[in-house]
Amino acid sequence: MAEALNALEASLPSNPEDQHVKSTSSKTSVTVTKPIPYTFDLGNLLVNDANPLPPNPSQAQLSATARDCAQALINQLLTTCPITSSADGVLMTLPPPTTPLPREKPVPAEKEKTKWEKFAAKKGIKDKKKEGKLVFDEETQEWVPKWGYKGRNKEGEQDWIVEVDEKKEKKKRDGKGDVGGIGAASRAERLEKVRRNERKQRANEKRARKKDDGGGGE
Repeated sequence: MAEALNALEASLPSNPEDQHVKSTSSKTSVTVTKPIPYTFDLGNLLVNDANPLPPNPSQAQLSATARDCAQALINQLLTTCPITSSADGVLMTLPPPTTPLPREKPVPAEKEKTKWEKFAAKKGIKDKKKEGKLVFDEETQEWVPKWGYKGRNKEGEQDWIVEVDEKKEKKKRDGKGDVGGIGAASRAERLEKVRRNERKQRANEKRARKKDDGGGGE
């Protein structure tokens, strides 16, 4: 890249504005002369050529026109854009683009908020996802995960002694509650909470899809 930029820069005429300098060698001149000057959008690496082509141009004429446009663009880049050297090589800084380009696809519509998101925004509830995945355990004085392996949500499941909930014990004696141990009951409650949250999430997504299809909101 450095060698190419240096070779092109050295091949330019000392006065880039002089459009009458011609190459005396057999090689094509790096100076391009056109009746109608080119216009450039260097930020998009774009050159506009308003000079008309002859009727039914040949392939050689099209190639020569394309070559002149490319040469004029390179000349403009090397004479107007700052060039610096760094550890990564020779860099050229382009100006901001001036030609607005159309989008290939329409701007995506704003995603419909779920029922919970609307409620949280109304009540000022912060999104817990932004607070990180760790929580400080005051008992162990360590940062532990909120969920997953050794997660805070599993607290109490592995304890060998826990406080008994008298209401749950009464239901168990009456045959209305789970017969498993305390740890098993705590794990079952956690899993049921996860399943309940998943059901609510699916219901919210289904409600949002119906609204997108024009089938009614709430």
